Amino acid sequence: MKKYLMLDRRFLNPQAMENVEIQITTPKKDIGHNPLFIQDKPWEIRIDNGYPNVLFDKEEQIFRCYYTLFTDDSDTEGTSLEERTSRDYLPRMDRVTSLAYAESKDGIHWVKPELGRVEWRGSKANNILLLFAHGTGVMIDDHDSNPDAKYKMVTKVDIPGQGAHMAVAFSPNGKDWSKLIPWPEHNPPADSHNLPFWNAEEGCYMLLSRVWQDGIRMTTLSRSDDFIHWTEPKETLRGRGYENQVYSMPVFFWNGIYLGLASLIHEGDRREENFDTVDCELTWAVNPEHFDFAAPGQSLIPRGEGHYPTGAFDCGCIYASPPVIGSDGKIWLYYMGGNGRHTNFRESSLARAFWQPDQFAAMVQKDRNSDSLLTSCRLKFCGSDLEILAQAENPDKPVLLEAQIHHIWTELPLSGFTFEESRTENTSDGWISISWPEGMEKLEGSQGCIKFRFKNMKIWAVRGDICLDGHRLWEGADMENEIH
Repeated sequence: MKKYLMLDRRFLNPQAMENVEIQITTPKKDIGHNPLFIQDKPWEIRIDNGYPNVLFDKEEQIFRCYYTLFTDDSDTEGTSLEERTSRDYLPRMDRVTSLAYAESKDGIHWVKPELGRVEWRGSKANNILLLFAHGTGVMIDDHDSNPDAKYKMVTKVDIPGQGAHMAVAFSPNGKDWSKLIPWPEHNPPADSHNLPFWNAEEGCYMLLSRVWQDGIRMTTLSRSDDFIHWTEPKETLRGRGYENQVYSMPVFFWNGIYLGLASLIHEGDRREENFDTVDCELTWAVNPEHFDFAAPGQSLIPRGEGHYPTGAFDCGCIYASPPVIGSDGKIWLYYMGGNGRHTNFRESSLARAFWQPDQFAAMVQKDRNSDSLLTSCRLKFCGSDLEILAQAENPDKPVLLEAQIHHIWTELPLSGFTFEESRTENTSDGWISISWPEGMEKLEGSQGCIKFRFKNMKIWAVRGDICLDGHRLWEGADMENEIH
């Protein structure tokens, strides 16, 4: 049974849709527990963007969080709240960026253990893993048989006055790390979240990072077979002008596609209300070489209310981690929320929100008073099952949901598979089954398109005994297999 999300543009035919638009499903913030931890240690002088990497170790049954912070920042340290509200932050080039570690048994209550790894002002009683580490990305590698490389890290070693370079490290347990190994080739700016992941389809490691080009920030992709030698970074996502530049973009693999959590910084007009703030938007890709925005301009994790210093802990900036799938089936999005503008004074905290599986972005009605129409691309039918993940937008109003199958070359419905003959039935897991008296198995091996007519519904996904068989309605159609 194949499943297609509504944000996957391969599934729908844009020439045959009416009164629909895509709408991001905002994850629900964990209001009862947020923020999960704040910057409350002496060496956490400024967590800044944080670039969180929240991982769940299934063997150890523990959550681990790796986050970037400044352990030396003279303009932040010792500056009173009153002074912070009366002038702008003036970062110095001698700031020290470091990597810190926290852990949790339940993903809610976090501990910053005294690791004894790094000396900070005469003491190793802290949770610092590395000094001079910028934008560190950490992954758990389930496919590597080497137990000493279960955890892998990519970071930008940045020593003030001595230059910067890319490096990697390995760990058996997430706490004890090997010496940093410099990249043999290439040295991109990478002054952002450097996120590594395994691409099973290509059988290689990939790294999403960032460079500057044409005066703006953009996300890049590199490949590696051994996690040490990396290819030259190539552009994979560009934002929208100065106003929406991609600062960082963690990704995760879901249902055959990649979903990105892109942090966008807003520059270009100091008078704008959102100037110098950072929002998070959803992106997607079939191949990580090219990402696109799922719903441009729609925030994925909305910033909190207010402004520095009295606003919500996440009213200024949002930087996400790749999500964690909970034992409850929910998709937990951990993020660092900052309470001020990006280049000004702010404090950052770890928080979380959750999605239900597959409910990332829905097709909804533009005009709630008229019916809406979705039409699939060319499909091949492989059996009897067809289901749609949908929900009433307003439970107090009647809903309409019906479907029909039609020929590729005409708008005529197939006899026995019309709107009027379709039947729906709710299932126990939130999906709605769609069937016709004829039975879709009658069409096995044939090609056609499915139309969905609906009202007062939001639609997240379609699944069933169907598979993509062409991008557009009649592009490259196989006349011999068309439904007759």
